[in-house]
Amino acid sequence: MNEIIKSLYNRKSMRVYEEKNIPEEMKQAILEAAAQAPSAGCQQLYTILDITDEKLKEALSETCDHQPFIAKAPMVLVFCADCKKWYDTYLEAGCSPRKPGAGDLMLAVTDAAIAAQNAVVAAESFGIGSCYIGDIMENCEEQRRLLHLPEYVFPAVILVFGWPTEQQKKRTKPLRFEQKHIVHENTYRSMEGEELRQMFTDRCGQKSFEEWTEAFCNRKYDSDFSREMTRSVEEYLKQFHR
Repeated sequence: MNEIIKSLYNRKSMRVYEEKNIPEEMKQAILEAAAQAPSAGCQQLYTILDITDEKLKEALSETCDHQPFIAKAPMVLVFCADCKKWYDTYLEAGCSPRKPGAGDLMLAVTDAAIAAQNAVVAAESFGIGSCYIGDIMENCEEQRRLLHLPEYVFPAVILVFGWPTEQQKKRTKPLRFEQKHIVHENTYRSMEGEELRQMFTDRCGQKSFEEWTEAFCNRKYDSDFSREMTRSVEEYLKQFHR
């Protein structure tokens, strides 16, 4: 196994950091690596916000589902799906472009997520831990207000970075599903009940499949924050259907 693949296997979310800054040259290397990510038509349909204001970090730690470690992270980046800058470019060039649509937004979110993952891999190569914060999509109106995001710019991902504590390094990485359950050949294959139960065997632990799944559903899928995220994104998408 080569070093890059090994780092992908070893990487896990780190949420507790040492009180130690990330050197500027490493930070710049991570940002440059993010910009080297593949993107649709090489458009780089994203804008990265480097959050250095401590009060803003504190505010984001509250609006992103009350997670204090965000405010304590030495580096916080928000990857925004950005349909605005190309639209503005077309207008500047005298074109008569259509307004950005939902398909453009999905493409931009994909670009932003790929760039974010490049940043994660680059950070890992330095021994810097990271954690994705999907809750930036929750309370979208408030997040956009905090970050002064204009029309057609959407906060897709927050990434926090820091030097992980020894306890975090030793923490067991959550198990992934077996490949046979996530790789389908050529076409999608709906899994029947028996296979679904088999897929979750290692996750249920001492609980039954029913007990574990109901608890997870209530904690994640049917949670207040998940419902709010859906409402928030649906509300934001309305601007693309005017």
